[in-house]
Amino acid sequence: MTLRQQLTEDMKTAMRAGDKHRLGVIRLMLAAVKQREVDERIELDDVQVLATLEKMLKQRRDSVSQFDAAGREDLSAIERAEMQVIETYLPTKLDDAEIDALVAEAIASTGASSPRDMGKVVAAVKEKAAGRADMAVVSGKVKAQLAG
Repeated sequence: MTLRQQLTEDMKTAMRAGDKHRLGVIRLMLAAVKQREVDERIELDDVQVLATLEKMLKQRRDSVSQFDAAGREDLSAIERAEMQVIETYLPTKLDDAEIDALVAEAIASTGASSPRDMGKVVAAVKEKAAGRADMAVVSGKVKAQLAG
């Protein structure tokens, strides 16, 4: 079952259970996926759906930080609740040791030796860690390993 099919099934389940919050968030996810399919005129595979969900999660993280800075705990709580639902569809995150291992492997496989090769290394790690690691963290680790 694809991730999109899983979202559709979970939407039906939430409808039957009367879980309005979960239903609303799943509908938002499906709408984002559908919008991207319409914009790009393609049918998204699981990796692309995951990228869309990651983007939604990042938007909510940004919103939470802005709401917290503005003292709007009520809106911040809503965004956090949506983040919890979205995170249930994402694969488990890699820990620091696993990210370090992927970065070291990518450096070895690409033959990178200086910070100029950072793009190749990040691209190699991104293939293997799609949806499972924050690419900003990966980029920092790649930069640190190539510089030192």
